[in-house]
Amino acid sequence: MSPELSKTYEAASVEPKWQEHWYREGVYRTRVNPDKKPYVIYIPPPNVTGVLHMGHVLNYTIQDVLTRWKRMQGFEALWLPGLDHAGIATQNVVEKALRKEGVSRHDLGREKFVERVWEWKEEHGGTILEQFRKLGSSFDLDRLRFTLDDGYSRAVLEVFVRLHKKGLVYRGNYIASWCPRCHTVLSDEEVDHVERNGKLWHVRYPLADGSGHLEVATTRPETMLGDTGVAIHPDNPKTNHLKGKKALLPLLDRELPIVEDERVDPEFGTGAVKMTPAHDPLDFEIGKDHGLEPIKIFEPDATVKEGIGRFGGLSREEARKEVLKDLEAGGFLVKDEKHRNSVGICYRCETVVEPWLSEQWFIAMKQLAEPAAKAVRDGEVTIFPERWEKVYFHWMDNIRDWCVSRQLWWGHRIPAWYCTACDTVHVSIEPPAACTNCAKTAFRQDEDVLDTWASSWLWPFATLGWPEKTPELKYFFPSDILVTGSEIIFFWVARMIMASIEFMGEVPFKEVFLHGIVRDQKGRKLSKSLGNSPDTLEILKKYGADAVRFSTILTTPSGQDAIFSEEKLDTGRRFANKIWNATRFVMPHIQNVDGLSSAPASLPLPERWLLSRLTEVQGTVTAHLEKSSLNEAAYAVYDFLWHDYCDWFVEMSKGSMADEKNVATRETLLHTLREGVRLLAPFMPHLSEELGTHLGFDGLVSLSAWRDGAGGFRDAEAENEMEIVQELVTAIRTIRSESNVPPNERVNVYVRFLDDTARGPADREREHVLALAKADHLHLDGFDEKPAGCIAMVTRRMEVAVPLEGLVDLDKERERLQKEVERLTGLLASVEKKLGNENYVKRAPEEVVAKDRERATRTAEMLGRVEQNLASLS
Repeated sequence: MSPELSKTYEAASVEPKWQEHWYREGVYRTRVNPDKKPYVIYIPPPNVTGVLHMGHVLNYTIQDVLTRWKRMQGFEALWLPGLDHAGIATQNVVEKALRKEGVSRHDLGREKFVERVWEWKEEHGGTILEQFRKLGSSFDLDRLRFTLDDGYSRAVLEVFVRLHKKGLVYRGNYIASWCPRCHTVLSDEEVDHVERNGKLWHVRYPLADGSGHLEVATTRPETMLGDTGVAIHPDNPKTNHLKGKKALLPLLDRELPIVEDERVDPEFGTGAVKMTPAHDPLDFEIGKDHGLEPIKIFEPDATVKEGIGRFGGLSREEARKEVLKDLEAGGFLVKDEKHRNSVGICYRCETVVEPWLSEQWFIAMKQLAEPAAKAVRDGEVTIFPERWEKVYFHWMDNIRDWCVSRQLWWGHRIPAWYCTACDTVHVSIEPPAACTNCAKTAFRQDEDVLDTWASSWLWPFATLGWPEKTPELKYFFPSDILVTGSEIIFFWVARMIMASIEFMGEVPFKEVFLHGIVRDQKGRKLSKSLGNSPDTLEILKKYGADAVRFSTILTTPSGQDAIFSEEKLDTGRRFANKIWNATRFVMPHIQNVDGLSSAPASLPLPERWLLSRLTEVQGTVTAHLEKSSLNEAAYAVYDFLWHDYCDWFVEMSKGSMADEKNVATRETLLHTLREGVRLLAPFMPHLSEELGTHLGFDGLVSLSAWRDGAGGFRDAEAENEMEIVQELVTAIRTIRSESNVPPNERVNVYVRFLDDTARGPADREREHVLALAKADHLHLDGFDEKPAGCIAMVTRRMEVAVPLEGLVDLDKERERLQKEVERLTGLLASVEKKLGNENYVKRAPEEVVAKDRERATRTAEMLGRVEQNLASLS
């Protein structure tokens, strides 16, 4: 063992050293190992454009803790890394760079543009993986996969072709959501819906026969330019007079048939609904059944097409203003009213999407969804927190077909080939030798690429070599647990289950652990646009990766949202320093010992207690990790090392650890510190490895055998007796602190036991009590009346009294206590008033209200103690 530790823990020098060592030595390299059981976690592949943010820190720390723990348990633990090609995001980044050069992708052409994207990927694409290394991530970089790798791409195309052969891939004209900025359609799951304040305009449409007019209501008056009909409910008495008639479209005088359809909501507006088949999903379905012509009024950039009245070339927003102006001038605008409605926006750029009629490729999902829903219902896959199962089932039971074509150039190009002679479509990985319809041999490939998620849904098996039957696929599939954010349960989680059942015949993982979102203290999601997202690399630099990892896990209850604050991160940094300083303090005294030479049962009380607590905490941490309750596991380690080891045992040992004859204390100090560092290793790997080199570990701590406490030493009597000692010392310390007794002043203590069995342990450990409480005399014979001028405290098993005369100015102390009573009374009234306000409790973030309730409870307890102390001195 090396006794030399620097005065302070320097994460900035320690962490890079160990990161370099782990990867240089291939510590996390995995292989198909028949002698070991595999444990597998697939990384949710970050976008190749990504940079590390606090959401990643939460997600990847959870995965790394579990992987490191299982590796220490003896599993062949694979944490498989990778990157997603991120079609829309990556193409946008490169196009933005081209614009700075005054060039567009169309100027370059498809082939040259894709080359530029690959160049960008090679130069910048590994940035986020390097950032993950700074976090201490223990993935196997030799198995790094990219969703556009040759082998992976082959798997993506193979799936498309197989599904097409089964009749589950089809092409057709449908309404899909179009992003005018990204210039591509989006799947339903890629559209976020936000509530916005808008208006509902009522517009008068004249009847063609001159007999009057009808009134429609719309939130988008500009779309009336594409109206080709009006629909009414057949059983709505309010619109019976319109049956069989036609209306005229204001501004364009287009004749509009009035059709009857049960899908019309008779309660909306006047009961008559304008039909815009090319720009509304329901209108499209109704229009298709009634022969209404779909007229597309927008260009791909959402400007109005030329030739549509005087509105050609106008943006959607400009067209709305001009349409309303003309409607009002023509006497067609009846009224407008405030209206709150849900608006669809692109999940990438937040542009308002446009319902878009176009020919797209779809995957029929119902047949794939049924076995995936059954797998969760039957318990083959468990979802934690359990509340997300209802969300999963609702989506699965109401699933819609998946639009998988995207109007991009970066991605997996759809393997569909069109005969240039007769336009017959052939779906195959390679172009066919000849057209099956006309025997001609010239083909053009479909211009579109597949949705990015249509590659990442294959992640659990395509990363391992599928469709080839590789040894890795046989050994490492399926994985044990998927750790990901709840926001992609539909995008990714559900689809992976579907794909794995379809192509592998079994589920891809046994458990899904859905963590929450990282939010600020106001409950808002961290984001650049809000300006509340910190520079994560600067955070790592300031606090150290281990401190950030540990704090994030410690303060985030499993499955709940994480609340970010730098104050919380300081918890991890202070903990690292505490363990470092404790190790540095005991190092000179443990150089000539190694392990335990005596049976634990023969040792003094403090040693027996600590060894028993060690066994207990080993079992507790293991049990929490088995349930993926990482914050509880982290707290158990924190509590043991900070409180049991540092605050109690090290303090109790100060008087005897220097004694060369006192081998038991020094052996216990070393043994429990070693085992504590072993427990800490999955959470704070850099600190653990650094301390391990000084504590005599045989090799790396991260590869040492995990201890789960099974068969370890337990001594319930020692734990109970030590609890009595702690109860007594804590009471004395509390009295000293609350009465402002100077630290260098020693006190006299009187104890009356409420539980007679507590007297013996207190008496036997008298010397430890006196030292820890800074007391001169400990009177354990009880008292009928408390000594004059003393402060007393009642605990579960005893009443403790400390005379203050001669230690503090009693008059000043009474005055101080009276002011404190007044301050706490006012504070409590203020908090209770806030909590009594129903509007505040309903509207404030749950985390904020919980803090206020906790503050009220804490203040009330403190007020009670201060009032009791004041009464004791009166």
